[in-house]
Parts: sequence; structure tokens; C-alpha cells
Amino acid sequence: MARQPRFEAAGAVYHVMARGDGGRNIFDTDEDRNSFITILSKACERSSWRVHAYVVMGNHFHLLLETPKPNLVDGMRWLMGVFALGWNRRRNRRGHVFQGRYKSVVVSSENRSDGYFRTLADYIHLNPVRIAWVGGDTGRKLASYEWSSFTAYAGCKRPKWLVTKRVTEEFGLMPGRRGERSYSRYLEARALDREGAENDESLKELRRGWCLGTEGFKKSLLAKMDKMLQKGRKVESYSGEVIALHDIEQAEGIVTMALSALALEDSSEALGALKCSCDEKVMIAGIIRRRTGVKVRWIAERLVMGHPTAVARAQQRLANEKSLARRKADLEKALNFTD
Repeated sequence: MARQPRFEAAGAVYHVMARGDGGRNIFDTDEDRNSFITILSKACERSSWRVHAYVVMGNHFHLLLETPKPNLVDGMRWLMGVFALGWNRRRNRRGHVFQGRYKSVVVSSENRSDGYFRTLADYIHLNPVRIAWVGGDTGRKLASYEWSSFTAYAGCKRPKWLVTKRVTEEFGLMPGRRGERSYSRYLEARALDREGAENDESLKELRRGWCLGTEGFKKSLLAKMDKMLQKGRKVESYSGEVIALHDIEQAEGIVTMALSALALEDSSEALGALKCSCDEKVMIAGIIRRRTGVKVRWIAERLVMGHPTAVARAQQRLANEKSLARRKADLEKALNFTD
């Protein structure tokens, strides 16, 4: 059965969560956690996202993010694809890293009095308390957990892409450091009560459904989605994209890593300035064709190679030109691909 397409809109706010494949830990080293946050930073720069809260746990992550542009799907595809490629590369393996489709819940954010936004921010920040890593009777403060946006609220350096103003405003606090300190004190007090963090009644609504808000908010979203579907494709037409999502994520990761290894800028303008048949594009296209199942049209568009037949010609060049094939093999080794 085809899945419902994602709701995307300029200014929409989402709770996004994804788990490791089979529930396994995918953030079990500092390198993994720091890598994810670094890639998240690049995703925000690339997509203009505004992150209000995040946490990276052992086998999953949570984001409370806002999309000034309607680009959640593209941004998440890039974020998860690049991380998965690096995670596999560090372990000399291939295959899925994340468990199926990430979960995205549209969050009501227009009315401060409904409390959904601030409840979700608390829920994300209190995740380390629920598994007794900090807070409760551990003797460790919530702010000691490094891989969470709460550290910025508690006084640590705040990355440009993290927006703290919205959360403090939701609590009616003063803007800037004064409000952040007040929020930090409030949540540190909540973290001392592990049972309260686990049994909060508000969590039931956070864990189900596709949107979080009042009935009026839900009806408004449904009306917007109906209009989107009437103007565009039917829901059924999304099934093929869902099936191919993993390959696209992997292909996106290959492009990003390969361009970096070749010291090339990853932008449509920079790629468009290169010849469609240049060696670099031919090599990257060859790696993608060998290691993923994405369509040649996707490759041609992503690498700005013109008509999809250019990808077929690239394959012929790799088959006929041994020196170029060797360079491609060297690039694969640099990306830590093994057969």
C-alpha cells in the first residue's frame, strides 16, 4: 500500500525522529554522534532549516525543526543519506543504517497558549533522563549530556542554526541569555524527577499520529493537503518513490563525499560549469550506477549532466578507457568502498 506523502510548507514545524535499522545502536561512539551533528549543521545551511531542539541518543535522534522553505523531504534525504554513507564507511560495511522511513509529525506553532511546541521541546531535551543517563538519582545534570541542544540553553556555545528564542518565548521568558538560563533551571528541576519525565501524560499524544495540535489545526492541515494532492500527483504515485528512497539516500551520500574528495563544490552552479562528460562526473556516475539502483535521470539531474543518455555514455567510457576506470577505482577506495 502506498504511503501518504509528506506535508511540506514554508514555515512548517516538525517533530522528526528516526531509529537505527532493527532498533540497533547507530550512535554508540562519540565519532558517530559528532558526525551526525556536523552533518545536521551542513543540512541546515543547505536547506535553511531552523532547529529549535535536538537530541542524539543511542539508537535514534529527535529534531524539532522549522522549514522556511518547503523542503523537509529533500533535506532529510540528504541528512540521512550522507550520515549513512559515512557510518557504513567507518565500519567497512554496506546496507541500511536507519529503520525504514523517518517519522515526521507536523506541530502546531501558531498559538503559544496551546502548549504543543514547548511540550515537545521538553520531551526532546528530557530523553537522556528517561534512560537514566542523566538526572534522577544519577548525580549528573541534564546539561552534562553533550549531544543535545539543551547544552546551548544551559550556557554552552550555540551554533548558528540552533534557534533558542522560540522555546523561551513559548514559556513567556525574557529573550536572550536571561530567558535561556530560566529555561535551563526549570528543566534541570524536571530532570531530577525521572518518574515524572517517563510518565508525563503529554507523551501519549506526542507518540502517535501525523500531526500535533488542536482539532482546528488538524482540519486546516487536511484541507491544505487535499489542495496539494488535487494540484499534483495522487497519493498512489508516491509508492515508487518510497521504495527507492534508500537508494536515493545512498546516492546522495556518494555524490557529497565524492565531490568533497575531488575538491569540487557541491552546487548546481559549480557542477553546471563543468562539462557534462568531464572525468569527475563520469567517475561519480559510475560509482552510483554500480552501488545503487537510482534511475539514470536522477544521476543526470543531480550531476548536471544534461540528458540521461549522458549517463549511459559515461558507462561506456568507463568500460573502454582503462585509465579512467582505474581513477574511478581509486576514488572508490578513497571513499572506503570495498567489494
